[in-house]
Amino acid sequence: MGEDGAVTEPRPALRLVATDLDGTLLCSGGTVTDRTAAALAAAEAAGVQVVFVTGRPPRWMEQLSAHIGGHGVAICSNGGAIVDVRRGELLESFPLAADAALAVVDILRAKLPGTAFAFEYPEGFAREPEYAVPMWGEQTDHPIGPAEELLGDGGPVRGLFKLLAKHPDLDPDTLLTEARAAAGHLAEITRSAPIPLLEISAPGVTKASTLAAWCAGHGIDRSEVVAFGDMPNDLEMLAWAGTAYAVANAHPQVLAAVELHTVSNEQDGVAAVLEELLDRISRTAR
Repeated sequence: MGEDGAVTEPRPALRLVATDLDGTLLCSGGTVTDRTAAALAAAEAAGVQVVFVTGRPPRWMEQLSAHIGGHGVAICSNGGAIVDVRRGELLESFPLAADAALAVVDILRAKLPGTAFAFEYPEGFAREPEYAVPMWGEQTDHPIGPAEELLGDGGPVRGLFKLLAKHPDLDPDTLLTEARAAAGHLAEITRSAPIPLLEISAPGVTKASTLAAWCAGHGIDRSEVVAFGDMPNDLEMLAWAGTAYAVANAHPQVLAAVELHTVSNEQDGVAAVLEELLDRISRTAR
């Protein structure tokens, strides 16, 4: 292990860095430190692609443009959308069909009473009246109504990136387990927040599936990818990537599943690994 806590074992060739944002790359204030920004810039200068792979919806990437706008691509909504960060352009999406979303809503309402729903889609955000304002706030006007109205014919929600399901008091991991048992056959269900909030995508759509498709389109093998994450919604991506790291502050399930660990997001864990990998590449090239 290096001085900064990063594992220093030899790794395969590096062509793409895939990193989660909140809790992994970003500090608690939602920003990128100078050290991390320098590591990302050094990776791209060495010919390594940087792809942000996040549960955040595309619209929340605008809040980060000052910190990561110099880098090209973000896979948002747990694989539901691919965004050109610099231009703020939606490149591709993998939506959850309205009928499937309504089926999940019906099941979770019956199985987990008190659950309320919200919807991320290309035009913005919509929610049921019982769904409290999102964690980071929602300052713009948005549609409010029952799921059946928002998703139905004539409703505003089209091309659903992600269905959100919030429960008032269940333990977050218990909520995830019970929701998967009840509706996991209809959609991908995961979580990344510290509160009882589920993130639901189309069947087969995960961070891993969209990252794999992106890499295939650019001739990049999974063995050439190093990935970083901290929460259950990162597990598929971390399992898929040739090399994967969990930050020290990761969910216990992630720490147990991922062999390689680095220091926490507050200690620039991603940068610590990238500095070592890039130094190794530089020394090999000499």
